[in-house]
Amino acid sequence: MSSPILNITNLYVQYDTPAGNIQALNGVSFDLFEEQIFCLVGESGSGKSTLALAILGLLPDNATVIAGDINFDGIDILASTDVELQKIRGREISIVFQDAQSALNPIHTIGSQIEEVVQAHLDLAPKAVTTLCQEVLRDVGLADPKNVMKQYPFNLSGGMCQRVMLATALVLQPRLLIADEATSGLDVTLQAEILERLKNLCKDFHSSILFITHDLGIVAHMADRVGVLYAGSVAESSDVLSLFREPRHPYTWSLLQALPRLDDERKRLRPLPGAPPDLINLPALCPFLPRCSKATSRCRSDRKPHLELVGEYHYVACYNQVAVPN
Repeated sequence: MSSPILNITNLYVQYDTPAGNIQALNGVSFDLFEEQIFCLVGESGSGKSTLALAILGLLPDNATVIAGDINFDGIDILASTDVELQKIRGREISIVFQDAQSALNPIHTIGSQIEEVVQAHLDLAPKAVTTLCQEVLRDVGLADPKNVMKQYPFNLSGGMCQRVMLATALVLQPRLLIADEATSGLDVTLQAEILERLKNLCKDFHSSILFITHDLGIVAHMADRVGVLYAGSVAESSDVLSLFREPRHPYTWSLLQALPRLDDERKRLRPLPGAPPDLINLPALCPFLPRCSKATSRCRSDRKPHLELVGEYHYVACYNQVAVPN
């Protein structure tokens, strides 16, 4: 396998708040390779969006990177200056946020916003910029891009705004696209269409995707590889088929048990009891221990387990690394 385009190693990020230091990321490590779709899945508050902002160098002022490395195509993101990061954002790495209508500027037209991205990185004539923007808007399924570019975000539906955000992120054909809950809140038909367009466009552009979601249905449809995030740590990472057929971490197994099954409608759903740990007072033991039905005595005495290889490119952070039947 070739070298990864994105390598994250042992990343720790905390937020300073009046209530205390929130340990948002706690030793996250994974690789993303060229033309690969890596889905990062986890509950709300697991650190998914913090990771996306860290990759782009857009963490808020109260966030601190305690340790770790983020390497994008040989570039040390954490050591890069703001000027260097501005050259990368939009051109090499783009992001699609969850709420497109909030992410778009309400006082500027769609055309001015997408054209600004192109003008910041390419030296093109105004007519060429407009043509390029209209082409990518058509590619994401907007039938009348010339008219769309004249509109303001509040003139468009939520689905149309999401397509605009996708077009803005893809207009320069970035090498890495980060999609942070990019289709949540959309109806299932529109969601499926946008996901399929995203998959095809990134294949055409030879781009890689880091897809952040809590929806395992999207993971099954989109992913080449999957990372399961819990309390700011990667609990399990593998190719998508291995994860669904043979989950090795009790948390992964629990997530899959909470999914409805079309092939067995009589199967009872098993909700995961309890709640994620307090990230201000994170225990030194495995963070999943209070909710785990398969804990051993070692889980209750040793410190948090690290990721270990248990199969071909299959990593698990668990002392009880036994295949769990799904």
